[in-house]
Amino acid sequence: MIVYIFIFFIIAQRVVEVIIAKNNERWMKEQGGYEVGRKHYIYIVIVHVMFFVSLLLEVTVRPPQFFVWSIIPFCFFIVAQLFRGWALSSLGRFWNTRIIVLPGAKVKVKGPYRFIRHPNYLIVITELLMLPLMFQAYVTAVVFTVLNGWVLSIRINEEEQALRDVTDYDVQFTHKKRFVPKTDK
Repeated sequence: MIVYIFIFFIIAQRVVEVIIAKNNERWMKEQGGYEVGRKHYIYIVIVHVMFFVSLLLEVTVRPPQFFVWSIIPFCFFIVAQLFRGWALSSLGRFWNTRIIVLPGAKVKVKGPYRFIRHPNYLIVITELLMLPLMFQAYVTAVVFTVLNGWVLSIRINEEEQALRDVTDYDVQFTHKKRFVPKTDK
């Protein structure tokens, strides 16, 4: 029972984030922003929805057991949640689940964005791997890590190109790695 409560809590968190993203999208479009990468967005939605469907099915078919080592993915997941809050709050109204660009805007370089270009994507990668590992949902962990990697490879390229085209992205991020922190200035 606790497994389902935990999973549904994470689903509820994602629904709240989508509502926040929709409000941010509306605000950015009012400022002159526009969407890029609309074609691939449906694949992101499908991957994330099917991730939770798969996870729920897998824990139902093969109920998880508690193992001491389950604490390790749980800890990674909790740390990822803390970093998620840091990344999203660092972007403020510029955070979105879609790629909305605002021509002429200065790219936010605060919080974890000071160290790497895509902390939120690194967090999502961690979550999609650690959440199923906590509950021994190994099929979900492997399949959706691969699918998420595929969709992110498309998304990141489109997002970076759009930001290069209309913002100061290159000035801010040419010296930062995509996912590996680099602290030299």
